[in-house]
Amino acid sequence: QAQLVESGGGLVQPGGSLRLSCAASGNNFRLNIMGWYRQAPGQQRESVAVITPAGSPNYDSSVKGRFTISRDNGKKMVYLQMNDLKPEDTAVYYCHTLRTTIWGQGTQVTVSS
Repeated sequence: QAQLVESGGGLVQPGGSLRLSCAASGNNFRLNIMGWYRQAPGQQRESVAVITPAGSPNYDSSVKGRFTISRDNGKKMVYLQMNDLKPEDTAVYYCHTLRTTIWGQGTQVTVSS
């Protein structure tokens, strides 16, 4: 069964940067649309960024210009570079294979001074 494992979360000050990584297992990674989602306390899970198998990204308006999603199909990795972080970016961030039920366990990102 395919799995996703996130890493790279942590505590950062406003204006700082973090890079999240998602390691995928399974044979069809290069064919899948991959995405990063987040869920803040008391809020619904929301899409942050998605990337097609060919590497075309799409971003939620709240992170456009600050976050960059990328992938390495050879390494079966998806990344989320987060710059100029704001307190409202605080959430658990999840990696997801779109059109499946496959989710990672999540990694906490806290933006606070």
